[in-house]
Amino acid sequence: MIFEGMSRDTLREMYRAAWRKFKGQHTLSPLEKQVVAVISEHPEYRVIVESAAADLANYSPRSGQINPWLHMGLHLAIRDQVNTDRPHGIAAVHARLAKNAGDAHEAEHRMLEVLAEQLWEAQRSGLPPDENAYLERLRGLA
Repeated sequence: MIFEGMSRDTLREMYRAAWRKFKGQHTLSPLEKQVVAVISEHPEYRVIVESAAADLANYSPRSGQINPWLHMGLHLAIRDQVNTDRPHGIAAVHARLAKNAGDAHEAEHRMLEVLAEQLWEAQRSGLPPDENAYLERLRGLA
């Protein structure tokens, strides 16, 4: 996994650095291109990406706030899953959702809620995520 072992601050700085390189019209690595694509699709998060002061915000589900860093990270995770078709069948589910939703980005928005729930359940249980249950939940969306 690309981001494994990265601290929250290191990961956020990686997003910021990719965005700065993009804005400065510098050459981007393949990963930076993916990060920039997600940031570009979320103009409401650009001020957060551009400001280190935004890291002081406490994003909590209890407060009703969406954590923009988590949201963007889930997009990247889903894109990786779709590109590798892991779990097997997720690419087809994504294609159906994209067709029904009108575009791939909206399909990801529908999928990322399921992914977040699956990750939360795995963290709570102390077990790895159940890929079969995840895929079945996603199929239920399509």
